[in-house]
Amino acid sequence: MKLAATIGELRKSGYIVRPVKDEIRSNLIQKLERREKLFPGIIGYQDTVVPALVNSILARHDILLLGLRGQAKSRIVRQLPSLLDETIPFIKGCEINDDPYHPVCKRCNDLVREHGDDVEIDWLRRDQRFGEKLATPDVTIADLIGDIDPIKAAAQRLHYSHEGAIHYGIIPRTNRGIFAINELPDLQPRIQVGLFNIMEEKDIQIRGFNIRIPLDLAIVFTANPEDYTNRGNLITPLKDRIDSQILTHYPRTIEDAIKITEQEAWIRRDGREVKIPRYFKEIIEQSAFEARKSEFIDQKSGVSARFTISAMENLLSNAERRAIMVGDRVIAPRICDLAHSLPGMTGKVELVFEGEQEGPVKVSKALVGKAVRAIFKQYFPDPLHKRSKHQPDARQHEDPEYGTIISWFESGNKIEIADEMPLDRYFAELDKVKGLRDLTKKHMELSELDKYELASAMEFVLDGLHQSSRLAKDEVDRMTAYKDLVGSIFSNKETNFEEEL
Repeated sequence: MKLAATIGELRKSGYIVRPVKDEIRSNLIQKLERREKLFPGIIGYQDTVVPALVNSILARHDILLLGLRGQAKSRIVRQLPSLLDETIPFIKGCEINDDPYHPVCKRCNDLVREHGDDVEIDWLRRDQRFGEKLATPDVTIADLIGDIDPIKAAAQRLHYSHEGAIHYGIIPRTNRGIFAINELPDLQPRIQVGLFNIMEEKDIQIRGFNIRIPLDLAIVFTANPEDYTNRGNLITPLKDRIDSQILTHYPRTIEDAIKITEQEAWIRRDGREVKIPRYFKEIIEQSAFEARKSEFIDQKSGVSARFTISAMENLLSNAERRAIMVGDRVIAPRICDLAHSLPGMTGKVELVFEGEQEGPVKVSKALVGKAVRAIFKQYFPDPLHKRSKHQPDARQHEDPEYGTIISWFESGNKIEIADEMPLDRYFAELDKVKGLRDLTKKHMELSELDKYELASAMEFVLDGLHQSSRLAKDEVDRMTAYKDLVGSIFSNKETNFEEEL
């Protein structure tokens, strides 16, 4: 279909110009009627954030998305332009995308007055109708709204109060579209005050001159809760002018968290087959759940989804490095690889004083340990379940599940594994433990033919017993050793005693 090229042709076509909020509302209603997915890639918000967002759009509201970092606020904002029409007409050459039927800037009014329906129009795509600004302390009113350009005024011999002397900011240049400000509290209070007119009267005013230009905008803000951030505050009068405030949140289930990480993490690696057992995904996600309730981490700062995404990528990278070194075509993570996921975690959390005393690496390692213990109990019987509180030192040989394994270590045996071991050596070392293979196959339902998954699951059992205080574990120079807990305690006591002497 040929698009109109002049205002006259546009009138003949019967085209109706709608306010941007009506346009978004109408397109949303059509999507709802067709049962289309509204925000693809947004996981875990179907029953919480998405309904609130839909209600706000139907009410033609300006919106504030309020939540901690890493809660998909920016991603939601950047999907809103999909609710705009594919194209809309505007007067050709207009800096603020003027409505051909009702222009507001002086240049376009002069054109219409002089040429009438012969004024040329152009068509604006939906991706050109979205403006976004990250709020930083150095943002000025001129950046957002505009200012008088003295050079432009002098070159065209215009008075400063003449509209032609204005250099428009990003907000008027997004006229008839969606404008977003990310991290609103970081905007200086005096700049937030400058948004009052736009929110209430829907127009802009440049300095003290008698220039007022009405705008047609849908405005969306994102922010961390103002009580939770030390960087700035959202001033109350501006907050009052924002129609709807929608609270975002972190994934509430492990299943949703896994889907987010699978969607965002770079998992495919250069043609090599990647095998990630589900319990590894659960351990990584459980680490974030543990972080979000840890007393060592500042909960006001939050623990973003990037925590698990980076951790998963580092975990796979260590498995990939091993596959490259040993010439394996399969990338299969092992429990000993979890230590190499820590660099993806340590920079993603803000520690409180007690956490700083422990250090980020130690805190992250403890989070992974708690996650392993929690997930281990979902696949295997709780190793502590049969221990009586009246007999805290009871030996495990009476336990029909883990007795054989624990007894093997109690006999003075130990195993040593390294993350660079080829699969056959890694499996053979783990298979030394009497009863380990049978127990693993019993509860994990693994085929012995898939040695990658079986070997990793066997180490999972040993680490689960360690995290449940049934085995000792030493990690030195990329080497991990599992051994008897009681013997290790006495050995450590003797070592410490010798050091004291």
